[in-house]
Amino acid sequence: MTRRFLAGLIGSGVGPSLTPALHMNEADAQGMSYVYRTIDLGTVSLDPDDVGDLVRYARALGFDGLNITHPCKQVVIEHLDLLDDRARELGAVNTVVFGEQGAIGYNTDWSGFTRAMTRGLPDVDLDRVVLLGAGGAGASVGHALLALGVQELVVVDLSRDRADALVHMLGELFGVDRCSASDVDAIAVLNEKVDGYVHCTPTGMAEHPGTPFDVALLQRRQWVADIVYRPLETALVAAARERGCPTLDGGGMAVYQAVDAFELITGTPADDERMLRDFARLTAS
Repeated sequence: MTRRFLAGLIGSGVGPSLTPALHMNEADAQGMSYVYRTIDLGTVSLDPDDVGDLVRYARALGFDGLNITHPCKQVVIEHLDLLDDRARELGAVNTVVFGEQGAIGYNTDWSGFTRAMTRGLPDVDLDRVVLLGAGGAGASVGHALLALGVQELVVVDLSRDRADALVHMLGELFGVDRCSASDVDAIAVLNEKVDGYVHCTPTGMAEHPGTPFDVALLQRRQWVADIVYRPLETALVAAARERGCPTLDGGGMAVYQAVDAFELITGTPADDERMLRDFARLTAS
């Protein structure tokens, strides 16, 4: 008997997302029937605070799971019945699975970025790294970076309060001496002792063009990672490549977080190499 699944993606500007295609194509390769729908807050005239209603409706309508993206990864938590230990630590959820215990929140962003970084930038210096963005994705990536061995993580956000809050959370997990907060205006000063930059804000997406800081500051010795993947080559990644910097685009994280979310929703492991090939095909077309 064919196994059937219904899933969705909640967030702003999710129309161009490749996550639905990645999930459905992998399910098709495994002989499953899998329907995946996007729920764009702007399209249905809803605010991030309405995510709780969407989660309840999805469960009532028979959804097996949801992916949650910007700007709902943190606000969704209060509407869930249980949290996975890592999601609780991070204070951010990007995957919700419906089961006998209710709506359970997970985070596959941290594992997705970890695998992408290990594969794409395995030997870069990790003494001092600047994390741009302290939202839900920033929390996940910050955790991953410190777990990968970053000695000093400097969190930069337009909201200093939000940066301070993330530093406090990460400090409790990894030690207060390994992370600090700073302001965007201070990047020029920080830059002289920075090994790499990781960008975790919507800047660079089709709806939010531009770069998160003055790319003229970049030096060849530095590496740059971006989690934005639509477009795959953001203005930041393009500028870094032009300057000879090792770069990591957002494709790897997009695939690996989907690999982990697929298993959570279906209970069946995905073929990550197949999903990587599928992503390459989707972005080439």
